[in-house]
Amino acid sequence: MQILYDAADALFESQNVSDDALLSVISSDDEKFREYLFEKARSRAVENFGNKIYTRGLIEFTNYCKNDCYYCGIRRSNKNALRYRLTKDEILECCAEGYELGFRTFVLQGGEDPFYTDELICEIVREIRSGFPDCAITLSIGEKPRESYAAYREAGADRYLLRHETINPKHYGRLHPPELSLENRVRCLRDLKDLGFQVGCGFMVGSPYQTLENIVEDLRFIKDFSPHMIGIGPFIPHTDTPFASERAGSLELTLVLIAVIRLMNPRALIPATTALGTINPRGRELGVLAGANVVMPNLSPVAVRKKYSLYDNKICTGEEAAECRGCLARRMESIGYELSVSRGDYPC
Repeated sequence: MQILYDAADALFESQNVSDDALLSVISSDDEKFREYLFEKARSRAVENFGNKIYTRGLIEFTNYCKNDCYYCGIRRSNKNALRYRLTKDEILECCAEGYELGFRTFVLQGGEDPFYTDELICEIVREIRSGFPDCAITLSIGEKPRESYAAYREAGADRYLLRHETINPKHYGRLHPPELSLENRVRCLRDLKDLGFQVGCGFMVGSPYQTLENIVEDLRFIKDFSPHMIGIGPFIPHTDTPFASERAGSLELTLVLIAVIRLMNPRALIPATTALGTINPRGRELGVLAGANVVMPNLSPVAVRKKYSLYDNKICTGEEAAECRGCLARRMESIGYELSVSRGDYPC
């Protein structure tokens, strides 16, 4: 048992331990040790960010996708998906409402939808930048050529989220169709960082065929790549996918991994995800208490929220934006934290 505590102390002091030690930490089911690990991670987060939790206003602007990833509810083969696209004006209305509620970061997230050409994405980004010059603009729209990313950056985008999902090629191939490759996904991440974006990567916890050794590989990749944002959340199956009958990822392992990622990457922006709140009513609070420092309330129009269904039973699909923000503010206050109205940039 002492080896676990020694590993936690080493992570706190030097941000690194051996692979064997990482395996021991993430495989332990000792509750007392987990609380010790969470306390270490929480203290590191508070050291870097105080008791402030950064908010990002999430705008899910299209659920069309040309890809057919086996785990995703908006995959192109899902004929039961009720498809939608937001217009540029509807996206700007979401931003205006979010700005009034105190959001200073907008996250435009969608499937890889060819309808939104580079020209249209750039036009949307430029109008958000012009209308809300003190806000950060984050894109999460998948794999693109380097020149597309360069155009988005030139238009005014600040950040880009692109989960790598798994750094193990064999595992990647079991989650994605053959036309998608891990090599290209990593190329995208490196291009984004080289172009000056604040970049986010991450993975699903408990995805089908994932092993603990795969997770250690992911932790190593993240440490070496040194992203600005790291998003992990539990795998949750969707009824209309090939993984419909697979078991969901565990809350406990997700929380342990948030803590480990915080200790290995002390200044990273780490969200307590909606997926955490979906598998446990207090999931987002528990994520913050394990070292997360970001939450992402939904600014999408209520009429489309249920249609952006990446997994089953997603929470907050019927709430207005103000309700989402107010609910999260109260939840964070209940555990001694407060929502920040700043952009919440990566600390240089």
